[in-house]
Amino acid sequence: MKELASTFRHDGVAEAYRHRPPYPDEVFDRLEALITDEPRSVLDIGAGEGAIARPLAPRVERIDAVDFSQAMVDAGRGRADGNRPNLRWQVSRIESAELDGPYALVTAGASIHWMRWEETFARIVPHLTPNAQFVIIEHGPVDMPWWDGVAAAIKRHSRSQSYDPSFDVVDALQQRGLFEPAGSVRTEPVTRCQSVAGYIEQFHSTSSLARELMSAEEAAEFDTAIERAVTPYAQDGVLELKIAAELSWGRPPRSDRPAPKLPPMR
Repeated sequence: MKELASTFRHDGVAEAYRHRPPYPDEVFDRLEALITDEPRSVLDIGAGEGAIARPLAPRVERIDAVDFSQAMVDAGRGRADGNRPNLRWQVSRIESAELDGPYALVTAGASIHWMRWEETFARIVPHLTPNAQFVIIEHGPVDMPWWDGVAAAIKRHSRSQSYDPSFDVVDALQQRGLFEPAGSVRTEPVTRCQSVAGYIEQFHSTSSLARELMSAEEAAEFDTAIERAVTPYAQDGVLELKIAAELSWGRPPRSDRPAPKLPPMR
């Protein structure tokens, strides 16, 4: 796991991140609605190149984006809204980061899988406002008719053969006594068009399929397999993707303050 996590320090992986689908706008409406305390400050842990932090920054007072990869932070600074004055980047593991709370919201994408959870929560909890929510967000394409072919290529080339698609990080955190869920929601799917080349490249932004882990021959073989799987569904080299996200929010159980209910979106 440690070796795979270090893959995110590669410049090529950070560059490939731009091919990942962005979070739907509804995600940021939902996050903003969960902020009930002042100051409206947010902590984004395992921020990567800021896929959550950058679009959220214009909506809040301040956001601190923490990631252990200098390559990711450098990439994020150069992307849209990456240099906003209220967006503060920090290259550090969250377990030892210098935090400047209080934070009314903490966000975590898929990178939470890589963290030492007990240490992470111990570091964050003292910096939360009374009603702050910890939100775990996962997102990606849904309803892909080509997925069987793609999954076969991933299984053949992945460096993470122990990956369990049924693993639920929220359940795991709850079982360890670290997190009490208060609610969850799945966003409405939104359509995004992406070139086949871009769709292929986003797989190389992952820890288990990075080009840095493959020979040139293996990378070409993987790319060809993905291309063969998706091309029958593309039009003029472009795929139509439906992107959805799932948000789960709650608080560490050591707090007895009630969690706010998420208001309905219009």
